[in-house]
Amino acid sequence: MIRHIVFFTATNANREAVRAGLSILTAIPHASKLEIGENVKNDQWDNEVDFVVYGEFEDEAALAAYKAHPEYNRSTSTVKPLREIRIAADYDNAKAVTSPIVD
Repeated sequence: MIRHIVFFTATNANREAVRAGLSILTAIPHASKLEIGENVKNDQWDNEVDFVVYGEFEDEAALAAYKAHPEYNRSTSTVKPLREIRIAADYDNAKAVTSPIVD
């Protein structure tokens, strides 16, 4: 399974428009799970992130199909001019570290 995580920052003036633009992604059928969350901002070191997109995809082909969907383009076209920072990461959870690495 591929986990897709994207962090966004937005000015206060654009927050609702960014949230609405990101919500378009939930209409795309290729994810087994897709959530748009707002950061609760209670981290002691950094609270810059405003929104998180979290998706789970069966494989890289499903993630590619998600990104090729017309609604993905509509969402990115809406959000890109309104957001400040975007940081994305995808990883294969079958290869994720799930216990301490011991030498």
